[in-house]
Amino acid sequence: MVRKRGIGRTLFVAFNYTFLLAISVLCLLPLVHVLSVSFSSSAAAMGGLVKLWPVQFTPNAYEYVLKKPEFLTALWITLKRVVLGVSISMFLTILTAYPLAKEKSKFKWRTMYAWLLVLTMLFNGGLIPWYMTIKSLGMLDSIWALVLPGAVPVFNVILLLNFYRGLPKELEESAFMDGAGHWTTLWRIYAPLSLPALATIGLFTIVSHWNSWFDGLILMNSPENYPLQSYLRTIIVGQDLTMLTSTDLSLLQDLSEQTVKTAQIFLGALPIILVYPFLQRFFIKGIVMGSVKG
Repeated sequence: MVRKRGIGRTLFVAFNYTFLLAISVLCLLPLVHVLSVSFSSSAAAMGGLVKLWPVQFTPNAYEYVLKKPEFLTALWITLKRVVLGVSISMFLTILTAYPLAKEKSKFKWRTMYAWLLVLTMLFNGGLIPWYMTIKSLGMLDSIWALVLPGAVPVFNVILLLNFYRGLPKELEESAFMDGAGHWTTLWRIYAPLSLPALATIGLFTIVSHWNSWFDGLILMNSPENYPLQSYLRTIIVGQDLTMLTSTDLSLLQDLSEQTVKTAQIFLGALPIILVYPFLQRFFIKGIVMGSVKG
């Protein structure tokens, strides 16, 4: 027999849906405003006439941005960073989480290594030792300075090892009985079964690399090696007119600083907006299953 909802429960559910919908709209409004400004004319943007819909629609800002070699170079560096960073990070995270998920009887020093990793989340050497270490390794002004220092995110390791602990131990035991070793068990059994958790930490890693801007400013000596977010930060804080060519100056006569900046900001956020819906269905399942020990 299906129990009918009481009036209190119905009002509570309706309030939750209304509240969450309002929060979602408030989160989307700034992005809609940025998109509207980027497609508006120079006069409308500078006059503050644009709200949530483009005024005097024009794609000139995007045509200008997509033709800028600096923007395209920064975008290419970020794409390389994401591909290399996610690949290396996922590989090392899987290799780190697998042994730490074992019982203490099978891996004697498991607890000690786990605590060493957790301590790195609470304490670090600071900015100067971090910079000097990367410099001493000869990675300054290279893509590896953006990829290797954060290649093993401890939060992702903890999330994945908790997911592994929740898998039935009989799977591993049956694999060992059939002659499989740890390497085969990891990649043939654990990895395929942990796709929701891997999609979750993969999304975390993609967003982290894509949105990171501070390390690019610190570790890249030349602006030509800036990743996209570091490049966007420099143009948002202040545009150096001495770096503009005569062609750029002639194009900017029909544009404004606001439309160009908003176009670059939206293009910088667009890939994450497109990727997230495809990983969202794994996200909730992975974060819940990996957050507590099964």
